[in-house]
Amino acid sequence: MAEGGSPAGDVSARLEVVDILRGFALTGLFLVHMIESYELYWKKPDSTPLGDTVYLLFMGKSFSLLALCFGFSFYILMERAARRGVDFTARFAWRLIVLFAIGTLHALIYRGDIIQLLSAMGFVLLLFHRIKNNRLLIALAVLFLAQPWLFVKLIADASGAAWANQLPLHYQDPGMDIYIGGTLAQTLQVNLWGGQWSKWFFMIESGRIMQIMGLYLTGMVLGRIGFFGRLADFAKGRWIGLSLALGAAAILYFVRGDLSGWVGANHGEAAGRDTGYILGSWFELAGMSSWALILCALYQSARRALILPFAALGRLTLTLYILQSLVFVPIFYSFGLGLWDDWSQATRLGVGIGAVAIQMGLAAWWLAHFQYGPIEWVWRALTYMTTEIPFRRKAA
Repeated sequence: MAEGGSPAGDVSARLEVVDILRGFALTGLFLVHMIESYELYWKKPDSTPLGDTVYLLFMGKSFSLLALCFGFSFYILMERAARRGVDFTARFAWRLIVLFAIGTLHALIYRGDIIQLLSAMGFVLLLFHRIKNNRLLIALAVLFLAQPWLFVKLIADASGAAWANQLPLHYQDPGMDIYIGGTLAQTLQVNLWGGQWSKWFFMIESGRIMQIMGLYLTGMVLGRIGFFGRLADFAKGRWIGLSLALGAAAILYFVRGDLSGWVGANHGEAAGRDTGYILGSWFELAGMSSWALILCALYQSARRALILPFAALGRLTLTLYILQSLVFVPIFYSFGLGLWDDWSQATRLGVGIGAVAIQMGLAAWWLAHFQYGPIEWVWRALTYMTTEIPFRRKAA
């Protein structure tokens, strides 16, 4: 969800590998949404090997990859403006406000919208951008990713503090029954306010907010050191990083369940739950890092063509993300076809994969004729308060 730093943009200077990462993340997030019927699966969860595999591969990892790309794109916008002698701070703040408004409109249909969260958290980047020491930024990123607040709460859990041992607030969900049995008007009403709280409480209570901040700072530093622009220069480090990430993911996969269970049995349910949140966030981080480094390696290899179709998706992420909800939420929710528990997970995955293929073809066709996706263009036009922005591509 990023563009160049001027009204006309700088399409030629885009980093294709970052578009691929963003497009891959969008695909993984969409497949998770399909498997979980856009959240309704959790009303009556039914674990299957197929669904569990999709969750294992993409749940949390795709969202994290989008956050990493957001931090990187922030750096690119600020840097390109600085090269022109322009302070982009105020414009970027307004840009985030516009993006938050777009996300709020989207959240009326699908309360699981992540645009609101990514844009709201983006304001903090404006403060950290002023820190010029990359080592300090990495240290802060590591601190955020370590989930310090959850460790504080874990200690309080084990100590028997009443406030810490209450049920999480995100367990209270006034929206689910309406999504399953309500009308469109009821869905819009609950998503305007009450249905949003469980999402925001989950982001806070599970440590997702801290995770996003750590990934934002990491993405910003990767931009500063030219990581994606000079992949070959970081080849050795990337292979070492991939080995460490895969090893960490494997260890966490096998130990997180047993360890969380042991903590819960010995120190209380809340302590076990928060241990699960901590280990789960680290597992997502390891999985996201593995995917990112694998995609970078493929991009540098003779197999680049295998992942190139994701680049078009990455350039239309905002439009496609919203379009996916507009198409499939009515298919699953009661105000539409209400098929949330009629399709098997295999059917939902098959439809999802088919939809991804259609989106790839549609995105490639669109970008052959237009500079930006329709919502990306509106976002840019509102950011600069002008419609004098090229939309159609000029004929060769």
